[in-house]
Amino acid sequence: MTTSSPALPILAADPALAGGEPPKATRPGTHIRSFVHRRGHITLSQKEALETLTGAWSLPYTDRHVSFAQVFGREAPTVLEIGFGMGETTQKIALAQPERNFLGVEVFNAGVGAMLRRIEDSGLRNVRIVQHDAVEVMRDMIPPASLAGVHIYFPDPWPKKRHHKRRLIQPAFIELLATRLAPGAYLHCATDWQPYAEQMLEVLSGEPRLCNTCEGYAERPAWRPQTKFETRGLRLGHGVWDLIFERPPVSRYTPRRDA
Repeated sequence: MTTSSPALPILAADPALAGGEPPKATRPGTHIRSFVHRRGHITLSQKEALETLTGAWSLPYTDRHVSFAQVFGREAPTVLEIGFGMGETTQKIALAQPERNFLGVEVFNAGVGAMLRRIEDSGLRNVRIVQHDAVEVMRDMIPPASLAGVHIYFPDPWPKKRHHKRRLIQPAFIELLATRLAPGAYLHCATDWQPYAEQMLEVLSGEPRLCNTCEGYAERPAWRPQTKFETRGLRLGHGVWDLIFERPPVSRYTPRRDA
């Protein structure tokens, strides 16, 4: 039997994003999803975790802002991870940084089930999950200027040109994301697809609320574990590109007069 979901702590929704309407592509019903639901394999362990642990460690999607202090039961910096896959990296980072909260967003059942199992087996208490579209979670659930960081590791590159519109890293989404970062917070992206890395660098560099912490791409920081997939790719000569941008502690953003 599925455990019932806990009551979700919420704050009153704020329809404005740091001085204006949400970017058009992030308004309800207007954005192109960066994922396609497919019938994927799910193990018995993952299925059991979904049935028994969802109520303990997952939050249902809501169109109102959440209170991180109530969700995690403490005041602590909160990092959002988009697309955590099977949760291996999320688990390692959360174990290494117990002083931070981690909110993971994933849409696929196998990944959510695997992460729920990792949370339970590792005794993690600083991780929660939302199984929903990341754009809508960012838009509706995350209060402005509330995040200490955002991790987006190896998002689907959608390599075919006709599918580039499905890539998550687009100007409208990054504009929205930047408003959810607190002053001094960071955005860390990684990809093993060079054309997508180039698009990421262009899009992130074009967001006036963000600044690059490096000249171009960054070295992989020690706190981002190297995944098995990444290790195999590097052994085969494939590249990996990290990008680390931040929202400066003192804003240099000037709203457009014609916005």
